[in-house]
Amino acid sequence: MRILDIVPGTSVDGPGLRTSIYFAGCSHQCPGCHNPQSWDFAGGREMSIDEIMDIVDENGFDVTLSGGDPMYNAEMILPLARKIKESGKTLWCYTGFRYEAVMEHPDMRRLLDYVDVLVDGPFVETLRDVHLLFRGSSNQRLVDVKKSTPDSVVEWEW
Repeated sequence: MRILDIVPGTSVDGPGLRTSIYFAGCSHQCPGCHNPQSWDFAGGREMSIDEIMDIVDENGFDVTLSGGDPMYNAEMILPLARKIKESGKTLWCYTGFRYEAVMEHPDMRRLLDYVDVLVDGPFVETLRDVHLLFRGSSNQRLVDVKKSTPDSVVEWEW
């Protein structure tokens, strides 16, 4: 899978210190995106699951999948997500897709089996709010995946 960067010890992509894995590729191309260099699906470098897990295991932090948009590579990310969860870490995932759309796509939905919190929805520049926790615009939600159902979204609480 193509990885732009792996940042251990970040505190902006979920609670506590986390390791954020930034995947290459995003077709949402939201105006005002803070990471437009992530849009190119050929960006970054190829990394194996073992290479990624070596970095994740080295620091012991919980993990966030970001990008780009990890959901474009959901099928490929499944084994990585499983290993992350087997190592006892919480897993957050950022996506420009809404939770309801993710639930309609089989590979994306399977990835949610391993995700604790999904930060969903595209960044909307006119709804930008610097006071929001772990997201950039007010249309985005912190979805508590384990408490939500296909028909009902439960937002994560701090």
